[in-house]
Amino acid sequence: MPQSPLSKLAFFLPIQRRAVSRPPSHVEGFDSGINSSTAWTVSLNTPEVELRKSQVEINVDSLSDEERDPGIESADEERDLLNERGRPARALYGFQGKPEFRELTDVEAGDELEILKENAGNGWSLARLVASAGERDSHEGEIGLLPSTYYTFTAEFALNPELDLPQAKSRRREASDSTITPRGSPIRQSTALPLVPQNTGEWFPSFRRSLLGGKSLNRFSSFVTSGAEEWVLQGTGEEAEAPPKHVQEASDSRNEGDNTHASMLGGTAEADRHFVEAGPAWRTKVPAFRVLVHSPAKRTSTLSGAYTMYALTSIFDAPPDGEALAYGGAEAEGAEEADTIRITVHRRFSHFVALHTALTRQLPGIVLPPLPEKQYAGRFSDDFVEARRGDLERYLNRVVRHPVARYAEVLTFFLGCESDAEWKKQLPYYLSLPPKGPSFYAHVYHPAFNIDVDEAAEAVERFASHARAVSKGVQGLRNIFGKVREARIEMSHAERLLSYSLLSLITSKPLASAPTPEISEEDEEHTDKKKGHVNEDGAWCWRDGCDGCLRLTKALQKTSETMQTVADLYDDHARRTLLSAHESLKSVAHPSTVYQAVVDTHISTLTRYREATQEGCEDEEVAARCETVLNTTMAEMETYHTQKVEDFENLAKEHLDGEIAFYEQVLTRLRAARRAFDSPQYDALSESPRQPSIYERELDNPRLFPAPLTQPCPHVFDSAPMRPVSVAIQEGVGLLLGGVGSPTRASVFGKFW
Repeated sequence: MPQSPLSKLAFFLPIQRRAVSRPPSHVEGFDSGINSSTAWTVSLNTPEVELRKSQVEINVDSLSDEERDPGIESADEERDLLNERGRPARALYGFQGKPEFRELTDVEAGDELEILKENAGNGWSLARLVASAGERDSHEGEIGLLPSTYYTFTAEFALNPELDLPQAKSRRREASDSTITPRGSPIRQSTALPLVPQNTGEWFPSFRRSLLGGKSLNRFSSFVTSGAEEWVLQGTGEEAEAPPKHVQEASDSRNEGDNTHASMLGGTAEADRHFVEAGPAWRTKVPAFRVLVHSPAKRTSTLSGAYTMYALTSIFDAPPDGEALAYGGAEAEGAEEADTIRITVHRRFSHFVALHTALTRQLPGIVLPPLPEKQYAGRFSDDFVEARRGDLERYLNRVVRHPVARYAEVLTFFLGCESDAEWKKQLPYYLSLPPKGPSFYAHVYHPAFNIDVDEAAEAVERFASHARAVSKGVQGLRNIFGKVREARIEMSHAERLLSYSLLSLITSKPLASAPTPEISEEDEEHTDKKKGHVNEDGAWCWRDGCDGCLRLTKALQKTSETMQTVADLYDDHARRTLLSAHESLKSVAHPSTVYQAVVDTHISTLTRYREATQEGCEDEEVAARCETVLNTTMAEMETYHTQKVEDFENLAKEHLDGEIAFYEQVLTRLRAARRAFDSPQYDALSESPRQPSIYERELDNPRLFPAPLTQPCPHVFDSAPMRPVSVAIQEGVGLLLGGVGSPTRASVFGKFW
């Protein structure tokens, strides 16, 4: 029985869809222009999940760069909250907030609180300070935000004398027979653990990226914001699901692990389970594929105005023979007949923002490439649209290259959903999912006791030093590459000037703006009236009927025209081929900034690990969870190592191939010009009079001033690049007041001065 293309798609990529009950959508119409064909509906029998109660309302038609927080929606709601009496609570730890962010400014452990809104968004609660535990009274009655884990709800409890609470005992770890061990058991200790501050998000991301070179203004480290600290100290609130039996018995060899992959693809919630192999390195669960971003088109919506829509084509190549079982290919009948599967959808930039937001929340321990920043001016120009298309294509391909992010559920939905109705129904669900936090690490499975603390400390030190060196070196390479492109433009200018000069020599027509100090102005005025410079056949000779000079003149004219072609090749090479390579260097720039979160998390985890294994203060559970985080960070370092080798190898090959193709075109044209001086072509040139060159008309107005060289759009982590919004403001001020911003325009107010 023939299989549909959608059923064959399971051979390449596991797609998980959730059957959820949602409130009716508040959005009417979808202006993305996506195909209304059958959606990408291959399922892995994911169990039903419930949306969290605080469902975020998302306007799909006009997704903005910043998602609205599910906190206080209006001033009326805030006023109602302030007047009502909240649930009694007591502060567990001191908290010094910042008033500019509406946080409680002075809270000490033991203060009485009233929680007005428990879930104010992003792990914060709206609270009122009722009574101070100490002698302070100046802040009583203050209302502000407080992290949800900094307090506990209070109630009256009576002591049960018959209840015997056993003393907490320390357990020693014993070696496990399994090679992959889950780390999901929560800690239950009698002593209070340090509180985990919540992630308050980034402040002014464009300002942060441009002026601070990618450094975050967040008060908390990535060790805290990713949920790694909470996982290390407390575990997760729910028991981690044990890995399947076949995973526990799997070995590190690929041959014995082939059946493992086939079994995993049929499990439930497989996209949320991640495996680390010996190395440590991430296990690849699905075959690699690539994405093309192409065919940008300008669209207009009544809600969001004009925008650019991009076509995204995912290309799935059939795995080589012998790897079908590893990726579950044997389950799909007829998969061997399909060499390549292509799926095309249409997305706008705001959809990429939604994808990046969801991936960041669901994969906190994974390094994701930075998303290109939003453009504020000139976003419909041809140069910018092409640059944005290339940036988005590089972003997506770096995401799908990651062995873990590649099979994220929201990514498969983003790349495969062709149905308008399905898109409007599912996208708000993915954006409303809370951050994974510690539960991400609870579903990371790795070989038991495979981390040596000294080796891990040395590895992160060497990695951080290497990343800094690469960042500095790539930045220098990008600067030199820009100079190389400028040199090619100068070479184009020189070749063109040489061509014009040679053509002027054999035609007696002066070249405008060419320096001729030996000739006086009087001689130049009568140059065209002088006889004898060319004969009646147009040959460069004073004798009529001179075949030798006719052949020479026509051969030199062909040489001049060839130089014009070579000049065009130099110009095109600098503006297209070298620009593409110059843009590609952004994908390998700033590894030190991109992986800084991994380095910080790794170092902080090592500190916790040493504390948990210190003699006399052993805590086997904390040490075990530290191993999970260390496996994750070292797997990320290994991923960077693998991708760095691939990136620079591809960059070098693509640049050399481009240079070879360019010089081959130049050589082909130069050889053709050279053959014009050899028989029999040279002898045949005297058979007819010389025809004027197409470039003679340009001698009066030569093309010696090329257009400015297009530069790559800046990387989001470049330090203080010129932003399009700054250019727009400068031009606007110049238009109003005249001067620098708009040198060719008169001031609007000029007539009044």
